[in-house]
Amino acid sequence: MKKIIAIIMALVLTASFAACGNTAEKTEDNAGSASGSDVLKVGMECNYAPYNWSQADDSNGAVPIKNVDNMYTNGYDVQVALKIAEALGKKLEIYSYEWDSLIPGVQSGKFDMIIAGMSPTAERREKIDFSDNYFTSNLVIVKKAENLKDVKTIADLDGKKIAAQSGTFHLAALSEQTKAAANEMSDFTTMLIALKAGTIEGYVAEEPTAMAVCMDKAYDYIPFVNNGTGFKVDDDEVSIAVGVKKNNTELKDKINGVLKDFGTDAQKELMASMVAIAPVEE
Repeated sequence: MKKIIAIIMALVLTASFAACGNTAEKTEDNAGSASGSDVLKVGMECNYAPYNWSQADDSNGAVPIKNVDNMYTNGYDVQVALKIAEALGKKLEIYSYEWDSLIPGVQSGKFDMIIAGMSPTAERREKIDFSDNYFTSNLVIVKKAENLKDVKTIADLDGKKIAAQSGTFHLAALSEQTKAAANEMSDFTTMLIALKAGTIEGYVAEEPTAMAVCMDKAYDYIPFVNNGTGFKVDDDEVSIAVGVKKNNTELKDKINGVLKDFGTDAQKELMASMVAIAPVEE
C-alpha cells in the first residue's frame, strides 16, 4: 500500500538505505525464532519512507535495527509497532528484511509480525493472516516537477516510461490498466534514482510516499484518485495492515484490539508527523 506531507524513500538517503536494503542475509542469521517471550519481533524494509526508513541515530523516537549495526529506523510503521508493543507489554525489536523475504520470515517464525506498509491482498492472505487496516491511500505517479504536466488520468500515461516495484500490485495495475511503457524495478530507492537520471518519466507510489518525495521541489506527483481519475483498485490493495503467521488468531486479535482505538483522524495525524521528519535526499 508495494499505501500527510513529505519525503520518501528515506528516500534514498543514499548510504542509509543501502545499508538497510542489503541486510537480508544478516537478518536470516540473527533474527532467531519469534516466541511468546517479552520481546515483539517485527520485520520491515527500513527503506520505504514515510512508512519506514533508516537513519544513523535515535532522534525523533527512532528504534535500533536489531540486525544492522549502529543504524536506527523510524517512520509510520515504526511508530505503529511501538504502539502495539507497548499495549502488549513487550519490548520492540525491529529487523531489516528485503521485501520478498518478509512473508517467508513471518511464516518461519523468525519474527512475530510484518509492519511494512504491506497491503492485505487476496494473494498474500493465502500465505499469512492480516490485522485490520491501519492506513488507506491513493495510488499516484511521482515525476519530475517539469514533466508529465499533460497527464490528468491514467489514460494519459500511454507511451510514457513509468516504473513500478516488482512483487507489488502497483506493477500489475500499471501493466494491465495502462498502455505505458512499464518498467519493473526492485525498490523505491532504485526508481527514484532512475527518475532523477531521466531513464524513467515517473513511478507508481502511494500518496504519502509521493508527498514525502516531493518535499524536494524538484519532484511532483500526479494526484490520481482511486477508481476515478486513477487506477481501479480494491480497498485491500490500497490499505495497509499488520501481517502475522497463518492461523495466529490470538496475536491478530490482540493487534486489532490496539488498532480499534487508532482511528482515521489519528492515522492521518501520525502520518503527517512522520512525513514531516522523513529524511530528505541530499
